[in-house]
Amino acid sequence: MPPVGDSYFTTADGDRFQPTDFCRGPWSPDACHAGPPTGLLARASELAVPHQRLARITVDLIRPIPHAGFAVAAEVTRSGRTVSTTLMRVIDGDGKEVVTARGLHQAAVAEGELDDLPTTPYQPPPFGEAVDGPFPFGKPAHDLPFFRDSVQVRYNPGEPTTAGPKRAWMKTLPLLPDEEPSPFQRICPLADCGNAFGRNTDSFDYAYMNTDLTVLLHRAPQGEWFGMDVAGRWEPTGVGMSDALLFDQHGAVGRALQTLLLRPR
Repeated sequence: MPPVGDSYFTTADGDRFQPTDFCRGPWSPDACHAGPPTGLLARASELAVPHQRLARITVDLIRPIPHAGFAVAAEVTRSGRTVSTTLMRVIDGDGKEVVTARGLHQAAVAEGELDDLPTTPYQPPPFGEAVDGPFPFGKPAHDLPFFRDSVQVRYNPGEPTTAGPKRAWMKTLPLLPDEEPSPFQRICPLADCGNAFGRNTDSFDYAYMNTDLTVLLHRAPQGEWFGMDVAGRWEPTGVGMSDALLFDQHGAVGRALQTLLLRPR
């Protein structure tokens, strides 16, 4: 069955969302990849606090996100002059809460006020030299189309495509067919891929699912192609971590962290 649609979701009312084939995750045919729903949670937070910039979102993946569809609810938990916070929830068709997320917004300073502020530079690999490559997930738990089918991936010459730390570029789809995603929303699907890109083995014997995702952006990413410089750290306790520096063609934009649940398959 070929994948359908040119976005990750459709919606009739802006509150309840129907995932497309491209939103399906690799671990179950009935569950979503967490990246696109994280984009929707960022969207809900930005709609709730439109006058301040979303700087960080932390998502707790309590239960699988149903591919059958879900609603997103948001509320402002603190409305401040310089810092505001939000609480978002993903609710399934039975009214059960499956995901919670918290957003942190900050007020921007006046243009030009901090133009001379020093920062730590990061030199991304030259995008113009990158070539198409594989999405790093070997064997899904089903034969249906899923998130991997929506992603374009590029690697720079000399960058490995096998297991281990790496740098890679990704381009994904919009969240909704008739809406331009914000920069924060657009990078969320990539941000949730650190466990796959930074995996420590290509063996099919292990599952490395993330139980949360934190995305912190110190700068709004530019363009449609974003990259990650990622490494995975796995422990015999069954707990792991994916740590990814996020970048665009101009430099670093933020970081994505995932707590991993490591299990035999």
